[in-house]
Amino acid sequence: MIERFEQLTLGVSRIYKNIQKIKKQSMESFGLKSTHVMCLHYLSLYPDGLSAAELCRKCEENKAGISRILTDLEHRSLIQYLPSSGGKKYRSRAVLTEEGQAQSLQINQRILQAVEAASQGISDSQRAVFYRVLLQIGENLEEFCNGE
Repeated sequence: MIERFEQLTLGVSRIYKNIQKIKKQSMESFGLKSTHVMCLHYLSLYPDGLSAAELCRKCEENKAGISRILTDLEHRSLIQYLPSSGGKKYRSRAVLTEEGQAQSLQINQRILQAVEAASQGISDSQRAVFYRVLLQIGENLEEFCNGE
């Protein structure tokens, strides 16, 4: 049982560190930070835009972190806000500008390269099982944490 714990924590930690390294290296070429990756990625998937609250849920980031990222992306002219009825920026939908779309396309290509590299030697069926199990472990641990 302890060996499984060690394998899980070391494996997840190693994967996470490498993902962070890939994000950092990839973003430096755009003059962006690794924290921008997921926001740009999700905004590229939703051309009608996403609110800050929606990005918080999708990126699993806190409100303050998403707010900083969106402010930075807006200053870099990578996003703009659609007008909202309430007039509150937090409720407004952020959408990619043309420049944001171009950068997101390059970022998503880098993501695909990383996914392909990570998938070497793994069959489609093995990958499906891995992700199903990984997500289940995540859900189980979340329930454990919430139960305490």
